[in-house]
Amino acid sequence: MALGTGDIAELLNDQVASLLVQPLEAQSVVLSSGVRIFDSAGVLRIPKLTGSSAVGFVAENDEIPSTHATSFDEVVLMPTDRKSIKVIERFSRESVRQSVIGLDAVLKARLVKVVSDALDTALLVGDGTSDTITGIINQDDVETGVFDPTDPDTILDAIATLNANEVTPNRIFLSGADYSVMKKLKESAGSNRYLLQPDPSREAGTTLFSVPTVVTNKLEQGTAIVADTSNIAVVRDTSPSITVLSERYAEYDQIGLRVTTRYDLGLLHPEAVAVLVPGGS
Repeated sequence: MALGTGDIAELLNDQVASLLVQPLEAQSVVLSSGVRIFDSAGVLRIPKLTGSSAVGFVAENDEIPSTHATSFDEVVLMPTDRKSIKVIERFSRESVRQSVIGLDAVLKARLVKVVSDALDTALLVGDGTSDTITGIINQDDVETGVFDPTDPDTILDAIATLNANEVTPNRIFLSGADYSVMKKLKESAGSNRYLLQPDPSREAGTTLFSVPTVVTNKLEQGTAIVADTSNIAVVRDTSPSITVLSERYAEYDQIGLRVTTRYDLGLLHPEAVAVLVPGGS
């Protein structure tokens, strides 16, 4: 089916959720790792329990103490000054007159790639400057430790630290370089069984000490993350915005496509995340 210029805005508005939101969840290593995603266009306050006084045994017919106290805190995300990820893609009018399938392929190949790359970088290693996202490795109060890709015990130590916090990690994030080193490690001297084993339940997935392991080049070599990602909160603006710029590039006989989306990240329980670096620095 051929597209007229007047059909483009309606088509894109109808497809923006499927072209940006769902594919981003599949392509982003953070969004697809089991994090808790909240949709909010404004400030989001997530309450959390921080402590509770002790409880005890009470005999039959004795008065139950009414002095129990619980303390609360909150995680505040998506402040009003949080910046958005924005991109403008330009198409010739000839290309947008092609079939819906052709337009869909162009959008997925270009927009999902650039937005998911920028988003993953921010969610993992963002420094939070200039009202941007503070990534996982720069969050306050996380557990820290030493990482040596030639010594798998450094990963076990991080898992043990989280276990001591009554946390069971469900993801390990490694850089591509460190993954290559660890992939060559075997379970023991003379063994033919590699430490990193394929996970048949996940396409191209691997596990390390039975924990699903994700490879991303957004992490620097020597940095790893061990976490229970259900304690990582990601806030997503409820309406990723898409605007067709039909006259902005008229002198080039092109149509512009402006996409903006807004995310934020915080930790519900920092003790559920361990960030490992060389030498523990």
